[in-house]
Amino acid sequence: MVPISSADSGNQPKQLKSALWAFPPNNLCNGNRSWWLGCDPEPILIDCPPVNETTINFLKSVSLGRQSLIVLTSREAHGRVSELQDALEWPVLVQEQEAYLLPGLLQLKSFSANHETVSGLRLLWTPGPTPGSCVVYAPPPWNVLFCGRLLIPLKSNQLISLRTKSTFHWTRQQKSLKKLRQWLPRDPFPELASGAGANLHRGGKLYKWECWKSP
Repeated sequence: MVPISSADSGNQPKQLKSALWAFPPNNLCNGNRSWWLGCDPEPILIDCPPVNETTINFLKSVSLGRQSLIVLTSREAHGRVSELQDALEWPVLVQEQEAYLLPGLLQLKSFSANHETVSGLRLLWTPGPTPGSCVVYAPPPWNVLFCGRLLIPLKSNQLISLRTKSTFHWTRQQKSLKKLRQWLPRDPFPELASGAGANLHRGGKLYKWECWKSP
């Protein structure tokens, strides 16, 4: 186990709206961004943020003693989730295709195609970026889609599905995007929270639905 360092304290998460926070990029996950949503009765941490004293103290503070759920949206977002779980004793949820990548976690849960948390957040399996990629939809009052790296910022006002050297399966990714559009509510369309884009917005940003552009 790598010890949690006070010297690696990092920056504080940034609040974007009520109970929604964006973490600084995680350099162990190619700059992946994590999100905290303080929903009731079970708050949720989406992807693994930098594991340091700042992160641990923040999560203990905002969770208010509630057991929270850590959701990992792809294998590129695991980071040091084992050390994070050791510090917080929270369960981890991942799509079943990637559960084998996390041996030794004591509270590891998995799902297949769809899942709904006790707080009413909905998960959808969207393979393509990685075999077990998924998205998380938080209904009103937030109405936000946490899309992991399925949609990434091309510039400050545009999100796009992009084929990269690490893309697992491009054709399946395109099918996942079509399925996602059919699955999401349309009145109103949600805002979009990408796990990528650290170079554009180090403090995190929510994108309007209209920013989602076809490739």
